[in-house]
Amino acid sequence: MVLVSSTPDASLYVPRFNAMDAGGVRPFVDAVATAQLVTVGEDGIPDATFLPVLWDGDRLVGHLARANPHWRRIVDGSPALAIVTGPDAYVSPSWYATKREHGKVVPTWNYSVVHLRGRITVHDDATWVRGLVTRLTDRHESARDEPWAVTDAPADYVEKNLRPIVGVEVVVESVEAKAKLSQNRSDADRAGVATGLVADGRDADGLVAP
Repeated sequence: MVLVSSTPDASLYVPRFNAMDAGGVRPFVDAVATAQLVTVGEDGIPDATFLPVLWDGDRLVGHLARANPHWRRIVDGSPALAIVTGPDAYVSPSWYATKREHGKVVPTWNYSVVHLRGRITVHDDATWVRGLVTRLTDRHESARDEPWAVTDAPADYVEKNLRPIVGVEVVVESVEAKAKLSQNRSDADRAGVATGLVADGRDADGLVAP
């Protein structure tokens, strides 16, 4: 797998100071645990679906509702893009310390995003889908005092609820990761952004570079 952060031909615009630390990319995707899956049908029309995901090795896996026509339009082996987004927030220029010094400031937006690209395969197979749902459940239940497991429900009920979903798997070929968190501002400006976010009722953690 190739990790791409700021190459000139990358599809995600990543200035050097906004490149996410390579070691933080997988933890970021794991923490968000959802993505917008984007593919293009044979007719050239793009489709996008929000879905829960797991990134294991070089595979990003998830599932769609069977009633969603998106999966039927996917051509196995065709390119796919999964967009994983973190918290985002408007940044007012009034929060910058430098506003009081020279007034040469403008609004912006802080955010973090990861783009995973690769080839996609549809898995309309009950065994594969059950394995995925089990892994997703274990991932999100493991920290609970009394975690729920797929096996807690009656087997026939589980089978009934597996039929309305279809699995998808993207073999990840490239990763582009961006964290635009005021890294290009001074310490005083970043502190001002953090204070402003809190005053707006936002948690500044993850929205401003330390």
